[in-house]
Amino acid sequence: MSTRPNFIFILADDLGWADLGCTGARDVMNQPVDVSPNLDRLAAQGLRCTHGYSNSAVCSPTRFALMTGRWQYRLRGAAEEPIANAKGDKILGLPPEHPSLPSLLGQAGYRTALVGKWHLGYPPHFGPRLSGYQEYFGFHSGGVDYFAHTGPRGGHDLWDNETEVQREGYMTDLLSRRAVDFVERQSGEQPFLLSLHYSAPHWPWLTRDDAEESRRTATHGVHTDGGSLATYHRMIHHMDEGIGWLLDALERKGLAEDTLVVFTSDNGGERFSNVWPFAGQKMDLLEGGIRVPLIARWPARIAAGQVSDCPSLTMDWTATMLAAGGAGIPASHPLDGVDLQPLFADAAWRRPGVLAWRMKHRGQRALVQDGWKYLHMDGIDYLFNLNVDARERANLARREPGRLATLKALWESWNDELPPIPEDAKAYGGFSAQEIPRGTF
Repeated sequence: MSTRPNFIFILADDLGWADLGCTGARDVMNQPVDVSPNLDRLAAQGLRCTHGYSNSAVCSPTRFALMTGRWQYRLRGAAEEPIANAKGDKILGLPPEHPSLPSLLGQAGYRTALVGKWHLGYPPHFGPRLSGYQEYFGFHSGGVDYFAHTGPRGGHDLWDNETEVQREGYMTDLLSRRAVDFVERQSGEQPFLLSLHYSAPHWPWLTRDDAEESRRTATHGVHTDGGSLATYHRMIHHMDEGIGWLLDALERKGLAEDTLVVFTSDNGGERFSNVWPFAGQKMDLLEGGIRVPLIARWPARIAAGQVSDCPSLTMDWTATMLAAGGAGIPASHPLDGVDLQPLFADAAWRRPGVLAWRMKHRGQRALVQDGWKYLHMDGIDYLFNLNVDARERANLARREPGRLATLKALWESWNDELPPIPEDAKAYGGFSAQEIPRGTF
């Protein structure tokens, strides 16, 4: 058996902080709903982090950070909010020559696979297999129809490595079964990284029973006239069921004990999401747009039933997996993420450094340190004490000008170390907020 851990990193798409049973999911009558029994079990068996943050309030920038372990702003493609669904672009994508989580683990002897969403540029210039994944099954665009497997602009988008393939079935189930297949093929002699990046619960809002609705909407590119909270919860439950199949496969193969399984979301929730007690949603640097569910299980290293309020970012898990897997980090591309392994032994451990964000959309800036948050949005400065005001309702900027100045200076210092946002970068993937209804991406 391998002496190094396996890694399964599961990324949901547009999942709100309180959309799981273990984080407070509620139905239309505000009653608890049993939407995620397998993920709730995963949390009970490991560590649930209440202050997990995504690197961005929108999808592809967070994925740049996850793939590189670095501030996404270091790469041109991450300035797009998100990358538009346009093929053939030679600039907007993850450069194949840039060291990545799968390429570095692959060099360290890991088997690597991505199942699901890429959204980091299109072939032939960009792609999962160009950036270190040895196996790929999924789609390149920001989202796909769950039955037609078409992207937002109508083109078919389902691939097995470099081959475009036709498959019958509900996308969430196709991804779950392919992930199970990958685990079933592992011998235990070689460690592996499995990235399972679901499209769920991203629009269009379709359950396994909604093939007819798919036929109605598949060519529209948007689904602003559909969905419901019940549909949304069923989509999450379908994803959770597939995660249960995957966890069962780990058990059957005898691999569960020394496999780190991480579950989180690429950004905060949107139309049907529950982000309580936070305000804001996807595209906002308010807590509802960047605070995400975060669960980690590693029976060999993490005691069951742990809960931590240590703030962390998506890219920290990249640093954690690279460190735990013994991967070398090239001096030319040092990591910005922080190795979170001390948290596994001590839930009270604190991550060093600041958590910071910026977005062209609404001119947003944010920085979190020691429970205080600096937020700049639409030209206005805000200061919040998240320890007592997680909903970000009491702006303390006038009451505590000194603290506001300190946090603003920290943000400026952080920002000065990064390339500026290019003038031609686009929010909403090249569309304006006036052209596209909120929640389209």
